[in-house]
Amino acid sequence: MAISVVVCVGEEIADRLVPQLQKRTQGLKIGPGADTGNDMGPLISSEALARVNSYIEQGLEQKAELIVDGRKVTVNGFEDGYFIGGCLFDEVTEGMTIYQDEIFGPVLCVVRATDLDQAIALINGHQYGNGCCIFTRDGGTARYFSDNVQIGMVGVNVALPVPVASQSFGGWKRSLFGDLYVYGPDAIRFYTRRKTITQKWPAQGAAAEGTKYSFPGN
Repeated sequence: MAISVVVCVGEEIADRLVPQLQKRTQGLKIGPGADTGNDMGPLISSEALARVNSYIEQGLEQKAELIVDGRKVTVNGFEDGYFIGGCLFDEVTEGMTIYQDEIFGPVLCVVRATDLDQAIALINGHQYGNGCCIFTRDGGTARYFSDNVQIGMVGVNVALPVPVASQSFGGWKRSLFGDLYVYGPDAIRFYTRRKTITQKWPAQGAAAEGTKYSFPGN
């Protein structure tokens, strides 16, 4: 979980969606990572837990509305574990730290936009550009979004826009390290050295062709 942001186009949609997100966030089952029945295990270290908690505090200080606070989660038998429950912020704006930075924790931020163009501008103005999704029943809206958003991976009515290995996996802007992507044709280029061989075989009776030193055109 890096940056998790939901951009709602229109107050009506946001007002309908936030209570549903609240219910789902509160219902997450937190416990040991070895238990496959849990939705989420612990964070990797005490430092990671402290980092996530610090971002939650920054969100509160910057006047975001904390709808679900997962910091009080305890797991029986694992009281010293690095556990944190799902956290949900509403009324997040683009200038807030929880919007700009990668938190790497179960923190979901809801940003409210007035229209689609403002939502696209928010995405394009961000320093990271790994993946984003749009949920819509309108094909024209989906096409407009896909064409104009500056993101490496785009999902249309797909929650996680992660392609299969034969396609390129990777982001734009600060979400890309190096010159090549992980999957797709770039993966072949990364693990191989290409060699170009240019050949021309003379036709029967080569002596008649004479000697040519120019680069063959075909």
